[in-house]
Amino acid sequence: MQEKSINITQLTNDSNDGLSAEERAGLKKQLAETLQALESAAEDEPLPRAKLQLDIAEVLNALGRKKEAWDIAREAFFTCMRQESWADAVEACDVLFQAHQPDSLAALGMGIWLSVTFPVDPELTVAMLIHVVDETPNDSDGAAVAAITARYVVDLRADDAQHESQSFLVNNLIAMVAQRHSNVQDQEGLDRWLNHLQLRDPQIFLPRLAAVVDAIVGDKWWFERDVLRARLPD
Repeated sequence: MQEKSINITQLTNDSNDGLSAEERAGLKKQLAETLQALESAAEDEPLPRAKLQLDIAEVLNALGRKKEAWDIAREAFFTCMRQESWADAVEACDVLFQAHQPDSLAALGMGIWLSVTFPVDPELTVAMLIHVVDETPNDSDGAAVAAITARYVVDLRADDAQHESQSFLVNNLIAMVAQRHSNVQDQEGLDRWLNHLQLRDPQIFLPRLAAVVDAIVGDKWWFERDVLRARLPD
């Protein structure tokens, strides 16, 4: 993995972000406070520093300072990967995706791969998969595969407190995708649609998701997937 070191003190420019003056002032205050916390953070505690960097990047995204957000979040991503903090690495990918830079879609794909491969919070995985649904055309099978994978992850990982709310979310997601994909209007139509697209067997739809992720990332992977698979918990 390669990383790029940046100077976080050079974060001075604002763009036309569409915020009110009050909202912008609040975000700038939050940014200044978080930058100060980062300056005070211990150098020998890389993960807390990376989390502060992600907080900074989120504020910069909100201010419309997308390139600066990208640079900070990318540095945080590599720190999280070195620390094997997979959930934080996924969070970094989400911030990178929302920075709308040339490689933001690749970052989304890498975040999806990490969030499905490693046992992170299912809510985080679902959020990443919803981005795929949002980014794909209405008739895309990729959106269907992402939606059904979200259901699979919730059933596999969600605890009792999460399961009801997350199941409601992903079931609505599947119904929405089916409606826009094939104008499915009722349960009978949904059952036919699931069968037609072979969305009931994870041995079929998970490899299809892998193909979707490969198409999103292309040749821009920042890590070796085979190496990471060897670190999966038993």
